[in-house]
Amino acid sequence: MGVKFKSRSSNDGYRGRTAAEVRRVSKYHTHSIPLDMEDIERDYDKPIVEACIAAKTSLIVRVGMLELGAGTGSFRVREMMHRIAYPMGVHVRADVNLTDIEATCTDGVSRITEVVDLPTTGVNTERIWLLEHFADWLSVKCGQAGTYHAVTVVSRELVDNLDEPNVYAAARKAVKEVLAQDQDAAEALKDAVATAVHNEDEISQNRIDAAAMDTRTAAGLGTVGSTPRSDDSKDSKAASVSASASADGVAKDSDSSAAGSAAAGPSATSQGRGSEARRPASSDKSSSPEPQATGGITVRQAHERLDLIERRKPLYSPLFSGFASAVACAAFVFLLGGGPYDMAGAFVGAGIGQWVRRQMLGRRINQFFATGVAVIIAALACVGTLRLVGIFDPVALKHDTAYIGAILFVIPGFPLVTGGLDIAKLDFPSGVQRITYAFSIILVATLGGWAVARMVMLNPQGFEPMNLSPWLMAGLRMIAAFCGVWGFSVLFNSPQRMALVAAVIGALTDTMRLEMQDLLHVPPEMAAFLGAFLAGMLATVWRSSVRHGLLPPHLGYPRISLTVPSIVIMVPGLYMYRAMFYLGQFNTLNALDWAFRAFMVIICLPIGLVTARVLTDRSWRYDV
Repeated sequence: MGVKFKSRSSNDGYRGRTAAEVRRVSKYHTHSIPLDMEDIERDYDKPIVEACIAAKTSLIVRVGMLELGAGTGSFRVREMMHRIAYPMGVHVRADVNLTDIEATCTDGVSRITEVVDLPTTGVNTERIWLLEHFADWLSVKCGQAGTYHAVTVVSRELVDNLDEPNVYAAARKAVKEVLAQDQDAAEALKDAVATAVHNEDEISQNRIDAAAMDTRTAAGLGTVGSTPRSDDSKDSKAASVSASASADGVAKDSDSSAAGSAAAGPSATSQGRGSEARRPASSDKSSSPEPQATGGITVRQAHERLDLIERRKPLYSPLFSGFASAVACAAFVFLLGGGPYDMAGAFVGAGIGQWVRRQMLGRRINQFFATGVAVIIAALACVGTLRLVGIFDPVALKHDTAYIGAILFVIPGFPLVTGGLDIAKLDFPSGVQRITYAFSIILVATLGGWAVARMVMLNPQGFEPMNLSPWLMAGLRMIAAFCGVWGFSVLFNSPQRMALVAAVIGALTDTMRLEMQDLLHVPPEMAAFLGAFLAGMLATVWRSSVRHGLLPPHLGYPRISLTVPSIVIMVPGLYMYRAMFYLGQFNTLNALDWAFRAFMVIICLPIGLVTARVLTDRSWRYDV
């Protein structure tokens, strides 16, 4: 996914170039920021904090472009751009829409404006997660504290090893080793400081705390969101050195050695190197050497990491993606009330349809055209499967409604939800664009399904009740919701552990939603709101548990990567199709009835997530 360069400031790199050179740059950078421009190239190998405003902006805007291309909302794109800009000493003001960003960056001396646009949009939750780690990695390299993850060593290991084939397994192993070593070093330092204080009354308690905190920062265990101050760094460094020197007379040689090695960490942190001071040189995967000047990595090294993130291939092949779609839609059909024959038809149709869609999108076919073709093929495959089974069992011929479930894999849950979240943050241009895009995809999908119904003379009347016991139904619903959310997470390119966490949240919330509708007769709209609210709260609890050390640090996934897949299965695809079906028959009253039912459920989903964020996040609770 790339971007197209649109405009620059008056001091841009085009000045002084011939028309042929400008055309050459435009030709070879049709959808990317031209990094070979003079003002960027001049500082490409300088430390980031010493680079010019153009070089810094190239990083800021590129991160925003990658985040936007991953399908997240404009509020999160702006937040990520601010996180990248802060350690560089840059202020950024950005307007973000569905496929374009206009950003003005200033460092207090110079100002520059970049406008980039995407050729298309999509969803990639793995990229959203990796960009979080990149932001923390960049902050630590520039001498600041991490923001998203409490244990920044996780970000370091992931970003530094992105070119490894099994990056996640290697990162988990490395993180466990580093945490074990740093924990031993921190304990040794605390023992040495305690012994020194016992013998040297002049060391104050606050300096002891500062030394311990700087040891945690050096190990990648610093406080989230904190920014170290120069005075604090000096005090803590002095405390560490004093403690180590005092400990020489009272502690064993081994204890003094451990304290000295641990005390070296704060010094490296105060110079903007973080825990990198204790990394072997061979572990750095960047092609350029580590700069010696204060200011961390160079612009080139940061872009090399972004290259690896941008060029990462999808985690799953088209065949496996088709299987995940088949599982998700079969589970979706069961949750809507379908039986075994309905699930079998949806399984075959959705699997083939998603495989076709992946093949077409991989060849950059127009997204709306690919959606329409995939829906028609999925519906025909489902109907054909049931007709084939009907030769042996005529009961299968009565399950006309199954083909609706076979086309539900194209439901644009991400833009529907993120559009609502953007509107909640008063970003109406982006929110309206996202919702319009989502309804356009839905319109194409329902028109394709309606066309197939007219061609083969289908008359879907809903699913027949299965008459199962309440306890058995609740258990089967939980299993189906788990499988459905897992399938949609795979379609969103979530790593397996992230997909499983989202599946657990979805299994709990969607089962609760359906049981409330059946047992307590809660209206579908209110049930959808409560289900989305619970999903938001569970995602927050998961994230907080990771931050507080109750769960492993490598499981700190973005909320949006957990909440959206878990509530996509609550989107009323059956309602939307029925509205289009009746509209095609010019039965306007029934069409409006089902359309408004679908609309009410859809708007309640983002409202539930927004409510959860308002209650748990200060940046959402207050307008600042």
